[in-house]
Amino acid sequence: MEQFAGKSIFKGTAIGRILFYSKNQQQVKRDKVEDVEAEIARYEEAKAKAIEQLGKLHDKAVNEVGEANAMIFEVHAMMLEDEDYNDSIYNIIRSDEVNAEFAVATTGDNFAVMFAEMDDEYFKARAADVKDISERIIGVLSGTDAGGEIGDEPVIIVAEDLAPSETVQMDKTKLLAFVTRLGSSNSHTAILARTMNIPALIGIDIKEEWNGKMAIVDGKKGIFFVDPDVDTLEKYIEEKKKEEEAKELLQMLKGQPDETLDGRHIKLYANIGSVADVTNVLANDAEGIGLFRSEFLYLEKDNYPTEEDQFQVYKTVAQNMAGKKVVIRTLDIGADKQVDYFNMEHEENPAMGYRAIRICLDRVEIFKTQLRALYRASAFGTISIMFPMIISVKEVQDIKKICEEVRAELDAGNVEYGEVELGIMIETPAAVMISDLLAKEVDFFSIGTNDLTQYTLAIDRQNPKLDNIYDSHHPAILRMIQMVIDNGHKENCWVGICGELGADTTLTEKFIKMGIDELSVSPTFVLPVRKEIRESRYED
Repeated sequence: MEQFAGKSIFKGTAIGRILFYSKNQQQVKRDKVEDVEAEIARYEEAKAKAIEQLGKLHDKAVNEVGEANAMIFEVHAMMLEDEDYNDSIYNIIRSDEVNAEFAVATTGDNFAVMFAEMDDEYFKARAADVKDISERIIGVLSGTDAGGEIGDEPVIIVAEDLAPSETVQMDKTKLLAFVTRLGSSNSHTAILARTMNIPALIGIDIKEEWNGKMAIVDGKKGIFFVDPDVDTLEKYIEEKKKEEEAKELLQMLKGQPDETLDGRHIKLYANIGSVADVTNVLANDAEGIGLFRSEFLYLEKDNYPTEEDQFQVYKTVAQNMAGKKVVIRTLDIGADKQVDYFNMEHEENPAMGYRAIRICLDRVEIFKTQLRALYRASAFGTISIMFPMIISVKEVQDIKKICEEVRAELDAGNVEYGEVELGIMIETPAAVMISDLLAKEVDFFSIGTNDLTQYTLAIDRQNPKLDNIYDSHHPAILRMIQMVIDNGHKENCWVGICGELGADTTLTEKFIKMGIDELSVSPTFVLPVRKEIRESRYED
């Protein structure tokens, strides 16, 4: 028996045979072509097929992991349409009179190196995306594009690394676990594994010779066993049985109140990215929606979504939730969510640049269009509006003035709207430190722990080199959360958490004792968090 320690991405136990997954990266030959325009047409046809594949992957991912996590495939499709990327391929085909496979491989390598050498971690991460889309086109051109086939027997996938497209293409019913050498706990693939409830480990020195061997993944302790002995195997078979029994017990929590042992009610909501995700919210019995990421309306369009487009989406979500609270976050693009038609200039540090509310307050008509749609939709349900990336009281006051203007316009047109709570995301240290002042201006706070952690610790959460010091349990983060709760309550402002930390069941009771009013998590985490709430006490 061999035993290896790695970093756990999703807790859980998996027992099964190893399938060593190698990427289909064939050697691309350089061939001279006689008709360069025909070769360009061949490339265009392959690109169109690749975009079609990405569309199908997106739809599959929406059903399995939700719109928010499926967005990466829309980004890949947009990258395939990138003018610089395509111009490079056309130029190589024409000037060197070479085959499309060679032109795509060369361009992919050049762009990947260019991104990898950039200082900004967001752009460094795009190197993997460029490789992924280039491999996809080469696969189409050569007729060897992989379909994610993993056989009939459920397996533990062992790989150097996995791209999001590879993860989603695999048959979920045949996946027991992921084990990779590379990867980050905050990568797209890691997030997909958590959303799909699949145990996963990273940082394991993998070996191809393991293919076909029996293995065990201990996602709780971050241990990987290859060729386990009889005693170890029996121990983990029993552990797996207990996990399955626990899952069945969780189903019995549906319909039960989210109350602590001493009777304090905690609002337990869900995070979503599209209308399609509402099904998962209802299936997992969340009380409401604590974060609807409205930016996906913008990311999936080729131009600004109209007021009517947005109104229909917000109205549908409100109606489907049948009076339950729906908290909708206004446009939050920039940083790792770029939209071409916004024509934003390149930034050296986009995570701290022109993004979110800064764009809205600068481009007021875009902001007003969204606000009008939100207020109109509020007549059909219980909608609250939340504003991201706040750092000052003035920003909030400016937002409230714009909201007043929108309501006045609707009143003048005799357009109905409901009572709408206004809240802000607390995701910057600045917002934490002035939360006593901000609480006087709004109805609620929602703490975005993902960004708050990276800004407070000065650690890019997408950088795998920093995984060992990225600590969302850092005392500074917990103290900030306590400060926000205390300052909010002094002004009758309810306080929630909508970042991934809200689903961390090791902290649920601590958050309750801190006085948190609401937790908003991915739909699949609603029942596990409910269990913790019902076993916790507000007061000792």
